[in-house]
Amino acid sequence: MINYYKYKENYFFSFQEYSFEKIHEEEIKNSKEKLYFLNKLDPIESRRNYLINHPALLFIDKEGVELLLLERKDYLNFIPTWIIDKINRNLVVSLNTYYPNWEDVFNQKNNKKWKINLLALGDVGSTLLIGLRLLGEDCIDKIGIYDRNPNRLKRWEYELNQIRKPFDEEAFPPVYPLDKDELFDCDIFLFCASKGIPPVGSNIDDVRMAQFESNSEIIKEYAVMARNKKFKGIFAVVSDPVDLLCKVAFLESNKNEKNKYDFLGLASNQIIGYGLGVMNGRASFYAEKSNSTIPYLNEGRVFGPHGEGLIVANSIDNYNEKLSEYLTYKTLNANKDVRNLGFKPYVAPSLSSGALSIIATIKGKWFYGSTYMGGVYMGSKCRLVGHQIEVEQLDMPSKLFDKIKQTYEMLVNII
Repeated sequence: MINYYKYKENYFFSFQEYSFEKIHEEEIKNSKEKLYFLNKLDPIESRRNYLINHPALLFIDKEGVELLLLERKDYLNFIPTWIIDKINRNLVVSLNTYYPNWEDVFNQKNNKKWKINLLALGDVGSTLLIGLRLLGEDCIDKIGIYDRNPNRLKRWEYELNQIRKPFDEEAFPPVYPLDKDELFDCDIFLFCASKGIPPVGSNIDDVRMAQFESNSEIIKEYAVMARNKKFKGIFAVVSDPVDLLCKVAFLESNKNEKNKYDFLGLASNQIIGYGLGVMNGRASFYAEKSNSTIPYLNEGRVFGPHGEGLIVANSIDNYNEKLSEYLTYKTLNANKDVRNLGFKPYVAPSLSSGALSIIATIKGKWFYGSTYMGGVYMGSKCRLVGHQIEVEQLDMPSKLFDKIKQTYEMLVNII
């Protein structure tokens, strides 16, 4: 049985009982507004809000890696056609009322141009900043920057604001320095801080995991700050290991003074990891080198973390395990190839995972990002539609999904 409700001029429906004003289906079915599907799921394993892009999502009682699978069932016997029509028009949002701040969802604003604040101007942060200034004139209002080194901060304020388009001098978004206290006065906060990056020539196999402990301590500070500032925007994690740091940020921002979870901090869906874009870029680079793998460019996908556990699928419709494993191996070792030349591999990640993916996020276009799936941040194709995350669902081969599930379980066991 479906219950229909109205609360503060918003329309809800649910399979569960709520104390809101009950209304008749006829009152709600002709509304052109968003429709919210109310549920009650454990916040530690579930998102606060997200876009429902398929009726199957109305029936889940636990979120997990199965969010990536396209459910092929006829739901017309269970769900009215007018609700399915709204789902097809991106007008149905799942809302988890076990989050104490669930009503914040009603106050989200769709700005045409976003204000971006970026933390830390090392190799990655500064390269990402260049990309955002050059590519963001139609979607970025302005870019605030902060770094603990005041000379570095001044340098990039000067350098970036001197990049001008002749005879259109104000085309690019202005870059300006921030005080630390201003970091969360924005639509999207970019965490690019990093410590303890192994030097070129070190014998460490997984450079990303080597940074986990030190970067965890840094991100905790800013996750708590986001909580205290009651930040409502996107907390974007660019530093390595991206997926694990996203989870740290979520957990730390939702603890109170007694170290107990109260879920008054960042909602799990406010945090997005930006590390998978470059893995797609690297897979594409190697796929172009052979006729057998070139279909990846139009048919392939990447899943999982930015590092160990990554899965490259050569094609969804024509999946070939051997070709996929080859592309996965080449993609995972691409950073080592650059390090063997004597350089840090930060340019492609800064632009593919960073600037291009962040701009796609703002514009509501598809990109590769890590979003919350039942207790872990898992990388996949996704997009932001009116502030609501949509994860691509695929009818994929069982062999491929089994590999994705293994990666998912590996991440569950790490943190």
